[in-house]
Amino acid sequence: MIADKHRHAAEIIKRLKRAYPDAHCALIHTTPFELLIATILSAQCTDVRVNIVTAELFRKYRGPADYLKVPQRDLEKDIHSTGFFRNKAKNIQAACKRIIEEYNGEVPRTMDELLTLGGVARKTANVVLGNAFGIASGVVVDTHVSRLSQRLGLTQNKTPEKIERDLQELIPKKHWVMFPHWMIFHGRQICIARKPKCGECALADICPSKERI
Repeated sequence: MIADKHRHAAEIIKRLKRAYPDAHCALIHTTPFELLIATILSAQCTDVRVNIVTAELFRKYRGPADYLKVPQRDLEKDIHSTGFFRNKAKNIQAACKRIIEEYNGEVPRTMDELLTLGGVARKTANVVLGNAFGIASGVVVDTHVSRLSQRLGLTQNKTPEKIERDLQELIPKKHWVMFPHWMIFHGRQICIARKPKCGECALADICPSKERI
């Protein structure tokens, strides 16, 4: 049992920040709109695959209007390899339609507005707000953040919504945007799901799961 979770969280942040000074959003983008599209595509798909697809996609479709000029089936072909392509294509076109009709063609900058777009839930909205606009609206909880937060004793909850609430209580707001990047880098390089490298882990001595993994 961790006696002081806030102190524990602060130590985790200090060590991860030192271990991954170059941590960043892995989805390649040049505009908030591109990040929105890439994040929608990233559902149940690797960032590597998304970046391969968007390298061509962003040359073909420059803005919201471009995605609405083609039949949904054509867009499905362009994003097919990201999986769930029919639903993603439908959501992308719905999001683009609303961006044009309600937000003057610009990606909105509030959580409530982003959540009205097709395919956008809290995780996607947090990614866009934090990485495109520098707005700390919440903490991104993906599979790595969820898994590591449980392993490190930051939460006992299982759902992203409850995990995010726990992290918001423990993580200072100034770190809300970067904390997921540090956790994701650590999850990919060291705290791997099936075979964590505890012997190389900068958090091993303060990790309550070390002996149980």
